[in-house]
Amino acid sequence: MQIIATDTDRAMAGMLEGYDAPAILVTPDYRILATNERYRERFGEIETGRVAHCYAVSHGYDRPCDQAGEDCPLATALESGNRTRVLHIHQTPSGQEHVDVEMLPIFNDDGTLSHFVELLKPVPTASAQVSTQQMVGRSKPFNTLVEQISRVGPSDASVLLLGESGTGKELVAQAIHDSSRRAEKPMVTLECAGLTESLFESELFGHVKGAFTGANYNRQGLVASADGGTLFLDEVGDIPLPQQVKLLRLIETGMYRPVGSAKPQRSDFRLVCATHKDLWRLVEQGEFRQDLYFRINVFPLAVPSLSERREDIALLARSLLGKIQPHAPVAITEDAIAVLQKHDFPGNIRELRNVLARAVILSDTGTIDAQTVAASLSIAAARGPEALVDLRTLERDYLQNLLRQFDGDKARVARTAGISLRTLYRKLGAT
Repeated sequence: MQIIATDTDRAMAGMLEGYDAPAILVTPDYRILATNERYRERFGEIETGRVAHCYAVSHGYDRPCDQAGEDCPLATALESGNRTRVLHIHQTPSGQEHVDVEMLPIFNDDGTLSHFVELLKPVPTASAQVSTQQMVGRSKPFNTLVEQISRVGPSDASVLLLGESGTGKELVAQAIHDSSRRAEKPMVTLECAGLTESLFESELFGHVKGAFTGANYNRQGLVASADGGTLFLDEVGDIPLPQQVKLLRLIETGMYRPVGSAKPQRSDFRLVCATHKDLWRLVEQGEFRQDLYFRINVFPLAVPSLSERREDIALLARSLLGKIQPHAPVAITEDAIAVLQKHDFPGNIRELRNVLARAVILSDTGTIDAQTVAASLSIAAARGPEALVDLRTLERDYLQNLLRQFDGDKARVARTAGISLRTLYRKLGAT
């Protein structure tokens, strides 16, 4: 698309091809004058022969973004005269997508602002649609999180993820890794909760044969496995105090020694940590080293609870159902969504997933309605948050539910469950 009014506009449009991202040329009154080839490849052609405004093309709005309740990078840049950056959800040929928008003001020789170059970079680590592959959401707290990920991801800064249990901090860590220059290398995770001092050191640094009783072979630690990639320490607040100094030395020097070895080794990794605890309080109580706290807290990133992003529950529920039962799609009614949105979910997304998994088992029709969700919630309330159901019972209930959905067709049930027909008969107790 090119709607060029003057020679100056034409010259400005020509420079768009120099950007390595989708780009458009915009006037201060929001009119799109031109697009580059990368924009046309990613977002499609804009209809020629008419005036096109950026807010209409990207969002379907009839007014600028700031008048429609969103941050408008053009309005901000117009006011400040400086480049600005914001994360938006744009309408694209693939549906709604998160896009990192950067607005660059262009000035005339006399200092007056004449044009803007708008760079649009899709964010592949998050989805504004139902997805079983990415973080999903559309709420403002979620969009703020995604924007921060897109900012810190390309750097090598250490990130500390803060938030309640069950909010999806490991998914956030994966998104940070995937948006980094280390994405082709592995992200290695160590769950720090419950590890003894010796086990923590062995898991992190590895050991050599004969280092301790039962060390019958050399074992590579997670630090070595993370070389070139990302090391994710989940529940970092649970690291035993005596081992924190060794972690600090590793972070400061990149050097470590496997247990039982005198030979130092080096690893180049990006560190991401997560905790649901108040680390600073632990520092004040003498349970967490202050120097380690400042080393890992370069870029703190708050992961919102589910209660802070209730408007995402519908999207999350449909995405989670696709993961819970990928081979036999399950629908959920709007009334059922309304029931979920009224629940507090102290267990956050993890609790939402459990509620939906029970609802799938309880549903007889392949559609989860409000009554089914209410029954699922009542089961949890009756048993209490710590109550557990044994795996055999859950498995039997799941298979019986599939039998009802498929009118007793055992071959189809076996295919859906990913097991053989013989295994199905055995699990159902048939002879």
